[in-house]
Amino acid sequence: MFGSGKKKACWIRKTHLFRADEYVCSACGRRFDRPYVQCPGCGRNMSGSKYDPTWVDEAEITDLLD
Repeated sequence: MFGSGKKKACWIRKTHLFRADEYVCSACGRRFDRPYVQCPGCGRNMSGSKYDPTWVDEAEITDLLD
């Protein structure tokens, strides 16, 4: 076998309107307040990140409430 057997994963950055950003591991789905080199949940090496603009949905909901 080649390598350590663990595939790489990436962080999915979720930006929110009224609270701090959170980073979700693409492999195990655990959420953290900052991106790490290795996921503390599953131990996979992280390669880059993706952006998920969750704040857009939150802004849309506040418009509906007005």
